[in-house]
Amino acid sequence: MVEFERGPRERELAERVSAFIREEIIPFERDPRAFGHGPAADLVREMQAKARAAGLLAPHVGTEWGGQGLNHREIATVFRAAGYSTLGPVALNCMAPDEGNMHLLEKVATEEQKQRFLKPLAAGDCRSAFLMTEPDGGVGSDPSMLSTTARQDGNHWVINGRKWLITGGEGAGFGIIMARTGQSATMFLADMNTPGIKLDRILDTIDNSMPGGHAVLSLDDVRVPADQILGEVDEGFRYAQVRLAPARLTHCMRWWGAAQRAHDIAADYACTRQAFGKPLVDHEGVGYMLADNLLDLKQAELMIDWCAWVLDNRHDGATGTTESSMAKVAVSEALYRVADRCVQILGGKGVTRDTPVEQIFREIRAFRIYDGPSEVHRWSLAKKVKRDWRHRQGG
Repeated sequence: MVEFERGPRERELAERVSAFIREEIIPFERDPRAFGHGPAADLVREMQAKARAAGLLAPHVGTEWGGQGLNHREIATVFRAAGYSTLGPVALNCMAPDEGNMHLLEKVATEEQKQRFLKPLAAGDCRSAFLMTEPDGGVGSDPSMLSTTARQDGNHWVINGRKWLITGGEGAGFGIIMARTGQSATMFLADMNTPGIKLDRILDTIDNSMPGGHAVLSLDDVRVPADQILGEVDEGFRYAQVRLAPARLTHCMRWWGAAQRAHDIAADYACTRQAFGKPLVDHEGVGYMLADNLLDLKQAELMIDWCAWVLDNRHDGATGTTESSMAKVAVSEALYRVADRCVQILGGKGVTRDTPVEQIFREIRAFRIYDGPSEVHRWSLAKKVKRDWRHRQGG
């Protein structure tokens, strides 16, 4: 039975995060450093210093790395509170890709690798990148198309390839590089100033909440020592699922908070703006949109909590990819409907930057694509339907 009751630690921490976001972080949303290709490095440091002082930095990691050691259900509650501002997850050092990389490092890295890479990342002393997606016919949603290669040369591996849409690639201290090794793939840890790693350009994208934006990178004879292999050789695809299943869900958590913020702004506007002799909320066309927002927000919240519960209670060795695929599709599309309605309710104001609704709408639209577009997840779920049918038939 799924337990939805929240424990006292979870409630208390979420209340602290909520107050911190409203009092300390939302005022930064008008800061000119918050725009462009994600918030600027000095703004990130300033916000994270406040979170550190409040004891709220990287709450998801283990206590040995300065966090709260939360489980997925607790993370869901806290991340939703953090997401109430698009700057909130950055301030708390729980934004993608760093949060997902921290999770993977905790699960897979050696103790020496944790000290070198995880410790400064969790402390907010550096940022990271995850170098998997490729242009030019390379890997996107289909991992079999991975074209970046790594060949062993003595005690080093030499990596060649090209990556794009690498979130945070500019300004990252290190990256996790996925490269083909024979018929499979391996993950490598590399400092981003390693010779051969070249920043080609920063893409202009619809979203701008993630520090460093989204980069195109070239890898030209990048030499990585063998002791910087993450996990085991040829296990990269398996580790990708260890990272991506929870990372899809934490995206859902953060953007749920943003959608709730958009709804609150739209509801306030609808209750105070007059048209045709009465508040907008009293016109069924607007009132029903707000009612549908409540339905989508609650269903998304329950989907997130169910998937988090599954991840916390799986003892069969499964990674939770099916459940996270279901949550990714259902939640991203529900939250997009919420944000879209909020723009519509605000009318002309909704397409301006007078409120954060315009940005929230753009960010959630992008969320429907990254970490796998809805269509790819539906295709994966359809394959599961076929497998289950075959199993029932005894095949």
